[in-house]
Amino acid sequence: MTTRRRLDLTVYAPTLVEHDGRTLAVVRGMERALPGLRLEWEVGKGGRPIELPQRDAWLAEAATRGKIPLLCNGDESYPVTISGSKRPAILSPGGQPLLNVRAELPVDAAAIAAAPEMLERVAEGARAFWGHATPDGAALDIAEQIAPTLEGPPSPPRGLPALKLFEHIRAPEIPYYLGWLNYWSDAAARAIGFPDPSRDADLLSRARRTATGGWVVRLTDTPLDLDNPAHLEALVRAYERFPEIGGRVTLADPPFQEPSR
Repeated sequence: MTTRRRLDLTVYAPTLVEHDGRTLAVVRGMERALPGLRLEWEVGKGGRPIELPQRDAWLAEAATRGKIPLLCNGDESYPVTISGSKRPAILSPGGQPLLNVRAELPVDAAAIAAAPEMLERVAEGARAFWGHATPDGAALDIAEQIAPTLEGPPSPPRGLPALKLFEHIRAPEIPYYLGWLNYWSDAAARAIGFPDPSRDADLLSRARRTATGGWVVRLTDTPLDLDNPAHLEALVRAYERFPEIGGRVTLADPPFQEPSR
């Protein structure tokens, strides 16, 4: 039996507050991006879907608890889920708590076609700082850029750069890592120096501006597959272009000077 590939969609946004309409905006945005999708079931104990007749009111109440409980489409043959939880300040950049929204869906032609709009709608509905959508295979390799080893620092595969832990990054606008599709708010784009017309022509050819001034930037034409040398090269090249991502270099840092002897 083969395991179906999944698309991981994640955005990082300011935490929810009482009467926060972003929970509904996020869920409705995902539904609008993928034709026929209805996220009207809660995932109960044992993974059993429980229908929510008053889904919108239920989401509004969940916002008062600072979360989006795990929702699904009720279709076990084509499972789509979304949830959101608070990331505590101690584990977040700049000591600022965040809302972490995560969705998963199968990787097929419909999901690939809808993914850019879905990422944009979820990110802008959450008023996110940044986010990404990446196939799970590539996402696992990317996660190893951050995960410390028993010996200490991360030891990323495939020649990818090691990235700082989230809590060691200076501000929430700084993306922690790259993905296949990247959402950068206007603040995030400015923080990493995008776009530079003289350096970003290739990325701009696969990018689109959002209504709020952010960007959705597609790293490769097809879903990121790091077994594909061209895709791996594109990812490495993007990390070289944006050293601020992952907290590797701060753009405001003074140039390095060798200490006097």
